[in-house]
Amino acid sequence: MKEMGIRLKPATVSHIEPHFRADMNGDKTYRALGVQGAVECRLVGRINRFVVEVRLEGDCHRASINNTGRLHQFLVEGKRAFCVKKEKGAKTDCRLFAVAEDGMAAIIDTQLQMQAFERSLEAAAIPWLKGCRVIKKNASLGDSLIDYLLECAGDKAYLEVKSAVLREGRYAMYPDCPTSRGRRHIRQLTEHVRGGGRAIILFIAALPDVTAFKTDWSADAELCELLLDASLAGVEIRSINMAYRPEDSHIYLLNPDLSVNLAGLAS
Repeated sequence: MKEMGIRLKPATVSHIEPHFRADMNGDKTYRALGVQGAVECRLVGRINRFVVEVRLEGDCHRASINNTGRLHQFLVEGKRAFCVKKEKGAKTDCRLFAVAEDGMAAIIDTQLQMQAFERSLEAAAIPWLKGCRVIKKNASLGDSLIDYLLECAGDKAYLEVKSAVLREGRYAMYPDCPTSRGRRHIRQLTEHVRGGGRAIILFIAALPDVTAFKTDWSADAELCELLLDASLAGVEIRSINMAYRPEDSHIYLLNPDLSVNLAGLAS
């Protein structure tokens, strides 16, 4: 493998003051997270579950990905994408975090999705979580680890995040493949709510130009049925919409309360 033609800073995110901007329709969006050292690349193909090949400055490089979904709509040869450089000595040269789409970019990096969510929560940019704060990450619940334990006005709530980067028209969807881990989380949270607790499942629709979230029954019908049961039991099913803007290298919260359709059918 050839040496990279340009030197990039290690992947970092920048801390910024809460900043809202109006989009072309006049709706306010929240600039949640800056990504430093981002560089444009072109996808060549997926090598395995965690590694893809990208072309950067004319040379091919191995890039890591942390999203274990199939991502078949994005990991397509020739697609414009965005990477950040890794520290020397890493097994791959860079990390692929976004793929261009509709003038912005879909965020396939689940870590960045969660960091952007955390910044949005801290800035009170998600109205239905106003007054909530993270008191623990990777909180134990039964035999599962749940992404967040929140405190909301003195009460505690478990919140599990799922990445929804499968597209069908203006819908973001989840899952894009069968997931036993996802099913286990839903069962655990449902049991917790039936025992008198509070639980939230949050789908991060990390795609530009979507207006709603729905479940993909063709990918994992059992999981989708569990989500319906969870909702009926009182588990809160929510979705937010975010995307990456290459022009200023920031992730924007576009919609803090996306419509949710658990039937998985067009409405």
